[in-house]
Amino acid sequence: MSLLSEYLQQEQQLKELNEKLEQLQNDPRLKAELEFKEKLEALMKEFNKNAADVIELLDPKSAGKAARVSAPSTAGGRRKRKLKIYKNPNTGEVVETRGGNQKTLKAWKDEYGNETVESWLVRVES
Repeated sequence: MSLLSEYLQQEQQLKELNEKLEQLQNDPRLKAELEFKEKLEALMKEFNKNAADVIELLDPKSAGKAARVSAPSTAGGRRKRKLKIYKNPNTGEVVETRGGNQKTLKAWKDEYGNETVESWLVRVES
């Protein structure tokens, strides 16, 4: 790959990242979370407490549990996959999936390519 094409590719990726960042900055859920975080940190500072103190105060059982939990047990089965939400900018169609075997998503990837479709990822939820 030539230096120029690498530069243009990186420039395109930067543009896409900036667009995603702007979408996140305009998301009211992010604004609410940031406001909560700022208020919580101010409150912790006011009372001279750290995150571990707050966790211990809110959930005393978790302090002992956090030390014991190092790796998830396989006996309970697989953990739940994260919900991924894609929006096709051409049609406005939205797909929510927990796996890559979703019919519409596969069709999009066949038509537009994996990288392009992955750039349509709107958000990921637990």
